[in-house]
Amino acid sequence: MGNEGLLQVSGLRTFFFTEAGVVKAVDGVSLHVDKRETLGLVGESGSGKSVTALSVLRIVPRPGRIVEGRIEFDGQDLLAKREDEMRGIRGSSIAIVFQDPISSLNPVYSVASQLTEIIRLHQRIGKKEALEKAIKILEIVGIPEPETRIHEYPHQFSGGMKQRVAVARALACEPRLLFADEPTTNLDVTIQAQVLDLMKGLKSRLGMSMVMITHDMGIIADMADRVTVLYAGQVFENAPTKALFDSPKQPYTEALLAAVPRLDQKRTLRVIPGNIPNLIEPPPGCRFHPRCRYAIERCTNQIPTLEEVEPSHTVACHRWRELELTGGTVA
Repeated sequence: MGNEGLLQVSGLRTFFFTEAGVVKAVDGVSLHVDKRETLGLVGESGSGKSVTALSVLRIVPRPGRIVEGRIEFDGQDLLAKREDEMRGIRGSSIAIVFQDPISSLNPVYSVASQLTEIIRLHQRIGKKEALEKAIKILEIVGIPEPETRIHEYPHQFSGGMKQRVAVARALACEPRLLFADEPTTNLDVTIQAQVLDLMKGLKSRLGMSMVMITHDMGIIADMADRVTVLYAGQVFENAPTKALFDSPKQPYTEALLAAVPRLDQKRTLRVIPGNIPNLIEPPPGCRFHPRCRYAIERCTNQIPTLEEVEPSHTVACHRWRELELTGGTVA
């Protein structure tokens, strides 16, 4: 990892041991995040994006388990940490905003108690000082009249305001790395834009790194410096945002870009046929081959490895040199 590296995940495998079989949710994922960078983690539901984030924070729910790999954060091996050491890192150095603020905020506690608890857990300060700090954070995330509203309960906030509270809670201890897991999924478009603008502003203000988890390539174009594309638990492509949009090398990336609506063009949105495969018994060869219009026999029986297109662009595809794929446009 270079001087600018903050997070390095190598060969991560996180499996769920179910009665039906072993679900290979994350199967050999490697990625990195630099300081002050926003990495976009994209793919359809079930591609392993959220499980990757939960693995870094070491909060994978049972029956899930990290079975292999290395997770280094600022030079520290997170998988070697004891649980009490991880509790000190979660929230203070690495935080997460979940996609559903309704389920991530506790309905029986006031916003004040939920924010001050986190602040006092990680910073040795008194109740009064923690409350002042919590009010300031609510102000930063754009909650009007924070001195009054902090004493209210989650059900007294609208969806957009709840999500702002969830962002405030994640940022309470000014983490160095923030995972934003589909943070705007349940919000209407106007509120969505406000929350994304808010997160962009907070990122530069606090100088933190961010991993934006989404299936929405429009959000990626707006937010991310670099993109890692996941499919069926594996990395399919990794590139700076502009390079990925201008010149995708993986047919799956092309398919994701073709599904983005464009205001400046009249075109039919292409739907990716079929579904993400069963991760208990994934297809042999390239996992995308049953849905890929460019698949040849080699794709059905040989697993493609990540190859370098250029220094900052890697792709896993047997045919990337011969295919001329269609890109999208970065807004």
